Formats: sequence, C-alpha cells, structure tokens
Amino acid sequence: MGNVTKKDLVEKISDRTGLTQVDTKIVVESFLDSVANALQQGTNIEIRGFGRFKVKKKRARTARNPRTNQYIQVEEGFKPVFEASKELRNRINAAAGF
Repeated sequence: MGNVTKKDLVEKISDRTGLTQVDTKIVVESFLDSVANALQQGTNIEIRGFGRFKVKKKRARTARNPRTNQYIQVEEGFKPVFEASKELRNRINAAAGF
C-alpha cells in the first residue's frame, strides 16, 4: 500500500464529481487551509462519521537521542492530533477483515 498524495485526492474527487482538476484542487486546498487555520486558533474540527482534528499541548520534557545517547531538553509546544470516529474505525476494520 502506498501513500495517497494531494494530487491523487484531487484526481479521484475530480473524476467522481465531474469538476475540473483545477477547481477540485482549489476546493481541497481551501479545506486543508480551513482546518489548519482553525487548529492555529485552538478550535477543534469535528467531521461526523469521519473524525476529529484537535490540538494537544505537549509538556516540556527531557528526551534522549538514541544515536548519541545524549539527553536534550524538549520545550513545551502544541501537536495536531486526529482521532478517527467510531464509524471510520469500523469501516477500516471491516475492510481489513476484522
């Protein structure tokens, strides 16, 4: 299984909707920008039947570089997180034969 790129998504959506790839690319990029902007403002995005995008605060910690065995201090920050909905998890498990 390979990765699906933004170009692949644009082609698939364009084929299904009949929109041009240029118009579809604008829609896809607008959606991604809207999600990113909402997360930057600290707002969660919930898409029913798909999942939820949210931001988690990560605390400062000490980490170890496994190559050099050197310890470094990692500053606190924020991390975008995606949580799949129950429907999406069930769909994926059904496709995998579970």
